Amino acid sequence: MNEKGFEGLKVWQKAHALMIDIHKKLTPLFPKDERFDLISQIRSSSKSVPANIAEGHGRYYYGDNVRFCYNARGSLDETVNHLRAAFDLDYCPKDLYEDLRAQADEIRKMLNGYIDWLKEKKIGEKEPGANVAVREVRVEYIISDNL
Repeated sequence: MNEKGFEGLKVWQKAHALMIDIHKKLTPLFPKDERFDLISQIRSSSKSVPANIAEGHGRYYYGDNVRFCYNARGSLDETVNHLRAAFDLDYCPKDLYEDLRAQADEIRKMLNGYIDWLKEKKIGEKEPGANVAVREVRVEYIISDNL
């Protein structure tokens, strides 16, 4: 495995492993009628966690990276919500639920630490355009009945 780039981030590695476990260990246990519902949702949200970490890593400005890490954390919570639903619906055995939940809790802690590190280091702070915001000028619209 390439240890450079986002693949070298331990938080990405853990998030990727959780996604693999959800796909290989959890969703095959679901009933077929959940194929386009809960299976689709938990697979999508679990893929979004490492994807957002990777996308943020590819940004030059730390503020963008932090924002994608926030998205990853939101997707992680969505995954935990779907995991809890699977457990409560008796699709997931307790030991698997506890293992996947522990992985998610570890990832959350790592993400929070990574976010704190990014904010402290401020990588890309001096990149051209890093402190530029694009905003649209407010336009007033005139509504007339005289057409």
